[in-house]
Amino acid sequence: MSDIALRFANVGKSYAGVSALTDLSLEVRRGECFGLVGENGAGKTTLIKCMLDFCDTDCGSIEIFGIPHRSTAARAPLAYLPERFTPPFYLGGRDFLQYILKLHRAPYDAERVAQMFNTLDLELEALAKPVRAYSKGMTQKLGLAACLLSGKDLYVLDEPTGGLDPKARALFKRELLQLRNARRTVFLTSHALADVEEMCDRLAILHEGRLRFAGTPGELRRRFDARDLEQAFLACVAEPAAAA
Repeated sequence: MSDIALRFANVGKSYAGVSALTDLSLEVRRGECFGLVGENGAGKTTLIKCMLDFCDTDCGSIEIFGIPHRSTAARAPLAYLPERFTPPFYLGGRDFLQYILKLHRAPYDAERVAQMFNTLDLELEALAKPVRAYSKGMTQKLGLAACLLSGKDLYVLDEPTGGLDPKARALFKRELLQLRNARRTVFLTSHALADVEEMCDRLAILHEGRLRFAGTPGELRRRFDARDLEQAFLACVAEPAAAA
């Protein structure tokens, strides 16, 4: 399997003549935790939709572990959690996990499920409850559990900490560290720059559909002589496009 988990080469995408992504090139290495950040409308979710073949690109190419993204085989090694995760309301927690793991061709192991629920601070009793009775935080934890139990090599997580309480966020960060130690790749978006700085080996900044920066959090801070990632981000997106 390729040491490059994701490769975007000169990717462009427009909606009704309005550019959402422009000539975007980026690589994510196998085993990295990589953060994609930007303002609302910067193109983060569009890039993920293109990668997962939910929408067509206008130009450029995308590869997942060296396989063109439009091939079904390219998406087999990944699990995806959307930002607005809404499981079928009529299923129970256990039914949902069994269904998703079957789609991933992964076994439902009651012991592993219990361990994962403990990892994400989700009560095991939630398995017997209908999803419609879940709070937002419980729903997010269920989605994360379904992804992480799949045992994939690549996890694509759109705002994974949204709705999580402080304890669950801390536990999720601990789980990400375990994934990195196992050389699993995580590609996530987040508006919480403090989380990105803590969790991610590298990050990319999208602004108005263009790549403004790709590198480590430390490199970004040094480039703009900023005391923290938030100040560096503000300086980066304020920089004229030609200079960036």
